[in-house]
Amino acid sequence: MPVGAPPFAMHAGSCSYSDDVTKLLVGLDIDGTTIHYDGHASDRVRKAVSETIAAGHEVVIATGRSVTGTMPIVELLGLEAGYLVCSNGAVTAQIDPQEPHGYRLIDSITFDPRPVLDRLKGAWPDGLVAIEVIGEGYLVSDHFPDGELVGEVRVVPWEELAQPTTRITFRSPSGTAEQFVELAEGLGLHGVNYGVGYTAWLDINPEGVSKAFALEKIRKHLEIDLADTVAVGDHRNDLEMLTWAGRGVAMGQAPDDVKAVANEVTGTVEEDGLAQVLESL
Repeated sequence: MPVGAPPFAMHAGSCSYSDDVTKLLVGLDIDGTTIHYDGHASDRVRKAVSETIAAGHEVVIATGRSVTGTMPIVELLGLEAGYLVCSNGAVTAQIDPQEPHGYRLIDSITFDPRPVLDRLKGAWPDGLVAIEVIGEGYLVSDHFPDGELVGEVRVVPWEELAQPTTRITFRSPSGTAEQFVELAEGLGLHGVNYGVGYTAWLDINPEGVSKAFALEKIRKHLEIDLADTVAVGDHRNDLEMLTWAGRGVAMGQAPDDVKAVANEVTGTVEEDGLAQVLESL
């Protein structure tokens, strides 16, 4: 069973706003939504994020990245306060420049990876496994391609991967996203949540945990109506978040199954689709 530690408790909201402004909770995916695939954010998007916060809305980064991998984006966007939903909802943190790493951990939900590891072993010829270690990096079965994992990465024997974790990542440098969708469906994964990325990349989280799961906790804490929520994302790990939000927006380059659950579709990341949504607020 998932284990949450420490208890979910947050400080008060991070920004003040006028009484005549309806405060929105705005959940933003990172890769392919806020930033381009080469890692940069356009000036228009950065300005739109800043103006959304200045208008009194609560912008929450909601990403599959680890909290360690999220902090460079926090710096890139110039965020000085607010909440972070990381590891597809298994980790929630609050930006705090006074803390050594720039954030304060609020909640983490782990699970026993051993049943999943048993199914992954030998499931793909060059399959690589990574076990997330919060605030540090990853334990991996073998070396991942350069730049794919942020933080300390340590190769360990397979048996050492079997420890409580917030997320398992299964990756193949030679496979495709379509092949991994079929692989995931055939693995018979039970008691977990999973999502396949644009490449042969499979993220596996504790059962019931998703970006929407963590955003809902933040929404309740901030006492924002569900109708006053906006979420923008571009891939399959955003499905629950886009369904949850009062206004779920899929990026223009999103797969058809992601567009299908959204209330609307904006421009692609190259067209600053996120800025189009934020400017409409």
